[in-house]
Amino acid sequence: MQKSTDVLFISHGGGPMPLLGDPGHREMVERLTEMAGKLRRPSAILVISAHWEESVPTITSGTNPSLIYDYYGFPPESYDIQYPCPGEPTLAGQVHAALGNAGIPARLDDHRGFDHGLFVPLKLMYPEADIPCVQLSLVNSLDAETHLAIGRALQALDYDNLLVIGSGFSFHNMRAFFTPNTPDIQQRNEAFEVWLEDTCTDTTISEAERADRLRHWDQAPYARFCHPREEHLLPLHVCYGLAGQAARTRFEATILGKQSGMFYWGR
Repeated sequence: MQKSTDVLFISHGGGPMPLLGDPGHREMVERLTEMAGKLRRPSAILVISAHWEESVPTITSGTNPSLIYDYYGFPPESYDIQYPCPGEPTLAGQVHAALGNAGIPARLDDHRGFDHGLFVPLKLMYPEADIPCVQLSLVNSLDAETHLAIGRALQALDYDNLLVIGSGFSFHNMRAFFTPNTPDIQQRNEAFEVWLEDTCTDTTISEAERADRLRHWDQAPYARFCHPREEHLLPLHVCYGLAGQAARTRFEATILGKQSGMFYWGR
């Protein structure tokens, strides 16, 4: 990993709710604000969002991407949120080249805007919207090894003072968010979080074992309860593939009543 790159996986909450004063997102807002205050201010931000899937990794390359309000049924003000950060075509080109050089077909998209996996957390972390951003899609196969490989390919990036954010959620069972938090549900949630913390932060396990755990994440305790569909976990795989080492710090937040984790690999 380039020494000028910070790598961070975040749990980004439910739609625009973190920006609407929802009490179930209070701790998440606090953690993201805390993180931004501790990080060196980046020159650019690359976001891998759980809310964009393509047949090959796709990179926003426009100079001034619009916003995509990719959520439904929220108050009218949710669709007036603004985050007019610029794009960064040079960084987009470097990401495209790094993937191609690693044998991973990829494409640039100069029309697509930024979805809420980018603008919701960044509006909390960097509200001035003056840091150039690029967004990278997931691959719609949702294959864990593919996303580890994408991260490894990004190790070739040589962009000074870059922040890479995997924007997902360490717990993403939509039905469980809106049912009573029974002791059984809480136990399943916590068991997976313990496994994820151990996998990402334990310095006594080898990197080969760490990668193998993430490759076979669905064998973790209650994995498919916590992630019936894995798109919100896979940004973490990209982050680890890039970092190639144990995370330095885990941040915890209760979001919508569920224990959720965020991981920082540092620079």
